[in-house]
Amino acid sequence: MPVNTVHIATFIAVHIFGRYYSSASHSTLIVMAQLQTSWRTLCEQKRATQRESISKEWTIPVPSLREHPNVLDVPNSCGLLTERELAITETTDIDVILEKLRTAEWSSYEVTKAFYKRAIVAHQVTNCLTEIFVDRALERAKHLDDVLAKTGKVVGPLHGLPVSLKDQFTIKGLETTMGYASGIGKYADKDCVIVEILYACGAVPFVRTNVPQTLMWGETFNNVFGRTLNPYNRSLTPGGSSGGEGALIAMRGSPLGVGTDIGGSVRIPSAFCGLYTIRPSYARLPYYGVANSLQGQESISSVLGPMANSLSGVKTFLTSIIGQKPWRLDPMVVPKPWSEQEWDLSEHGGVGGQLCFAVMWDNGVVRPHSPLVRAMKMVKEALEKAGHKVIDWECHRHLEIYKNAELIFAADGNHDYLSECAKSGEPLITTMVPSEEEETSEGYAYEPPYMLCRDLAGHPPVHRNAYELWQLHNEKRELRKSHLDHWEKTVERTGTGRPVDAIISPAVAYAAVPHGLNTDSFYTTLCNVLDYTTSAFPVTHVDPELDRPHEPHEFYNDEDKYIYKLYNTDLFAGCPVGLQLIGRMLEEEAVLRMTYIVDDALKKLKESSH
Repeated sequence: MPVNTVHIATFIAVHIFGRYYSSASHSTLIVMAQLQTSWRTLCEQKRATQRESISKEWTIPVPSLREHPNVLDVPNSCGLLTERELAITETTDIDVILEKLRTAEWSSYEVTKAFYKRAIVAHQVTNCLTEIFVDRALERAKHLDDVLAKTGKVVGPLHGLPVSLKDQFTIKGLETTMGYASGIGKYADKDCVIVEILYACGAVPFVRTNVPQTLMWGETFNNVFGRTLNPYNRSLTPGGSSGGEGALIAMRGSPLGVGTDIGGSVRIPSAFCGLYTIRPSYARLPYYGVANSLQGQESISSVLGPMANSLSGVKTFLTSIIGQKPWRLDPMVVPKPWSEQEWDLSEHGGVGGQLCFAVMWDNGVVRPHSPLVRAMKMVKEALEKAGHKVIDWECHRHLEIYKNAELIFAADGNHDYLSECAKSGEPLITTMVPSEEEETSEGYAYEPPYMLCRDLAGHPPVHRNAYELWQLHNEKRELRKSHLDHWEKTVERTGTGRPVDAIISPAVAYAAVPHGLNTDSFYTTLCNVLDYTTSAFPVTHVDPELDRPHEPHEFYNDEDKYIYKLYNTDLFAGCPVGLQLIGRMLEEEAVLRMTYIVDDALKKLKESSH
């Protein structure tokens, strides 16, 4: 019998509220009713404040979802941005923007304003923003312009560049709701470390972006700000939990964004929205001061990662942040400067040498849809034409790793989520499927099979004591060692004298799906458990002519069966198809360089086919 598997994100969905209400006293029910009114009012007031922060001059007519599902062209067609502002915001190479800022060809003020206007347009059609602080950001930009004019020198490597941030990154004087009503009215008294460093680098933080309640969904919806939509097709999800960043950057509303990843939260939105990103290892980038769910859970740590429309954005972010020696501000960061030697692939035969990639066609938990298989075949062909070797990856103990991750994430028996909701009386969101009132549910009329939090045996999660959690830690350590040995043994098959240099796999088993139906995250969570540095990159788009549904197969489990039935060629048409490149722990430089190699090989393959 195949083992049923559960999407990591479903840990936030619980079924114990009914039991709690039924046992509550009459007075408790009255208090809870008052709290319900209170949290709804708080959310309405917060949304009203957000609307007031948008200049009426920057509002546009919002096209209907039914008539205009794809809104990528709206910034160009709405008439709000000038030709110069469109030229600025259409520039995806971060190094080009920084050079123009450095030489004062573009001022930080005009660049920030241009991206602000485009971000506001993106927000009106996808609902991607949370905090909008125009005056503050423009004042910062003007200050940077003044410094450059007076001294002839830039403030830092990101001088004048607008940067968007997921709604976890605390900024002094701003609220950090993090998808909870309880966060409304709580203002940060200081910046988190990454924001401190961004200021030191000369960047201009200018917006914060939407997240799901609890952060533990591969979707983006909460009771405070509502649902974020995918600009490629607004009836589909942009992913999560960094879905606001995904939608914003796909709309070119930000040149560079910062998200977080505990189970795929920068890679899933990047795959669904056609972006580049990297999930670094636990201790490479500073996380201190960032708001989070499951605070204190360090068995599988959340990490931050950049998201951009170009690899240059990812590299520039990494070199800039690491160049500021973040270990001097965050005690958890490993004191490892950026290594040009590792960037030159010193552990992988050197630049220009033959690499050996392994393709994970299937993770043994769920089979990917046909567009993902075609994307992997494209990468294989591109790499082989570039002179590299490509072999098949043999999966190793995946279900055991999956189960270990599930039990770790649910070890508190949902106490964290429930206690945070209890502060305001807000209910815990137990499904991401849109309500009947939302105009986003076209195409499907059913829910995923795993909407209540269950373990692999089908039981609700239970609170685990310290000793039980320690045993999970022991198991995780043994699984990591076993996987390392398995990887090392690939030296017998590569022909390069080295083990496999990197693994190519789906980031998700499908392209963007209708809201509420994203259940797959193990392709990404595997890397979080093993702490493998992993990038994500766009490959192609769903083509109804090329991406016919697969024939029915023997399903691994109920989720595999559900995902197989989910595929609808016409609904997914035109959606981005992204993959991930998996390296070893703390291999940020090498993983990024190998992603460049894959990306260049793909571009040459596409050029040769035209």
